[in-house]
Amino acid sequence: MSKKAILLGASGLIGNNLLAQLLDNPNYSEVLAIGRKTLNIKHPKLKELVVDFDHIAQYAADITGDVVFCCLGTTNSKTPDKVQYKKIDYWYPLDIGSIAQNNGATAYHLVSSMGADINSSLFYPKTKGEVERDLKAIPFKSIYIYRPSLLDGDRKEKRSTERILIGLMRLLNPILIGSLKKYRSIKIETVASAMLKESLTDKKGVFIYSSDQIQALG
Repeated sequence: MSKKAILLGASGLIGNNLLAQLLDNPNYSEVLAIGRKTLNIKHPKLKELVVDFDHIAQYAADITGDVVFCCLGTTNSKTPDKVQYKKIDYWYPLDIGSIAQNNGATAYHLVSSMGADINSSLFYPKTKGEVERDLKAIPFKSIYIYRPSLLDGDRKEKRSTERILIGLMRLLNPILIGSLKKYRSIKIETVASAMLKESLTDKKGVFIYSSDQIQALG
């Protein structure tokens, strides 16, 4: 049976790669990309829903599908305002998840982050831990949480420090073995591929994958 995907964050690093993989996969007949603006992509399987995330309830009737993929996320440099930051990393994923589940979606795939921790004293990992915790309260049949390490891929925006770090990690990756494997950098297409592959399984429960486990899946 073909599936219908609901994709949040399709313009981002992982989301854009996942979108291409979903559109190319015969198991998915439609991909509903939800965002603030259009993607300027033409594909017979792509359906776009341009929304005001702060008033998402008014679009509820259109948010239907089988599987939710959430690749939403921001950074401190992009969103220094913590209130806005929490909207993007916490409220939007949960609000749309609740609507989609109420409309029949059975699975949710969330891109979280290594170090996500509800008890952290730091805002970023704490927020990630909070969204993981509260997502579990929405009665999906299955919830998949991915905690990638440093993402290795071409970004639209220039981040010189991050480029240096990625280059350094490419050198260090081979010596990070055993329990340290989860700290290796990971390709964006590997994360997207792992999400797609897991979405085609028939599991029930909550599944959390560290970066090295994502690497094995992808």
